[in-house]
Order: sequence, then C-alpha cells, then structure tokens
Amino acid sequence: MTTVVRFLQFFTLGTWIGAALYFGAIVAPAAFSVLTADQAGALVGLTLGRLHLMGLVAGVIYLLVTAIWARSAAALLRPAPLLVLVMVVLTFISQFWVSGTMDALRAQMGSVSATLAPNQLRVSFDRLHRISVNLELAVLIAGLLALFFTSRVPRSTP
Repeated sequence: MTTVVRFLQFFTLGTWIGAALYFGAIVAPAAFSVLTADQAGALVGLTLGRLHLMGLVAGVIYLLVTAIWARSAAALLRPAPLLVLVMVVLTFISQFWVSGTMDALRAQMGSVSATLAPNQLRVSFDRLHRISVNLELAVLIAGLLALFFTSRVPRSTP
C-alpha cells in the first residue's frame, strides 16, 4: 500500500508542477509570440483555467491519499501536505477571484491591448495580472518544497 500512496503523491505533485512549468515557460510565451496580444491573452486565460482545475484535483487527491493512508487528518499537519494545502488555496483564489475579475475587466474593455494604461479598467487589469503571476509563482515554489518534503524517506515506526 505504501508504494501506491507514494506513487499517487509523486504523480499528483509531479503532474501539477510539471504542468505549471510547461505553462509558464512554454505555453504563455509561445502564445504571445505568434498571436495578437488579445488572442494570446484569451488562450493563456483558457489554458490557465484548465491548469487550475487540474491542480485543484491533483491537490485534493494528494491530501485525501495522505490522510487516508495515515488514517488521520493530523497527517495533513506535516510540511508537505500543508504546502499542498497552500497550493490549493492559492490556486482557488487565483481561479475564482483573480481570473474571474480579470475576465470581467477584459469583457468591459473589449480589447486589453487597445485600452490605454491610464484607463482605470486597464490599471485594475494590470494589477490583477501581477497578482496572478505572483500567485502562480508561489504555487510553483510551494509545490517544489512539497515535492522535496514528500521525497524524504519516511521514518520507520518501531
């Protein structure tokens, strides 16, 4: 059973971290290099939403497997599960507050790239974009730390 649990822990974290790295290093820059800014923003927003959904599912699976295996919710108070919980919370905030508000602002502006910086909608959009990037970075760092703590060899119990 330990092998299955550890596999699921590594698989969920590895998938989430790998997808986040791929999104930030490959998808977003490539979209902005071949599409118009508004088209790229739409593609990035769509794929980010899907990344968030996948991350939320992965995080919940990680936490459930960890708690069920330990037969105690107290197992979630260890460093790795706490970091995964932070990842879930930050991803939830990013998806349902930041991205949702950005989508509403984008709809009001019609075109983000055609809206000049002094416009209050654009100022708000740019501020939320910075928050979004920082949230994604925090999720990535928390994920790498969680992976490190998960990879430690468990202590044997007497």
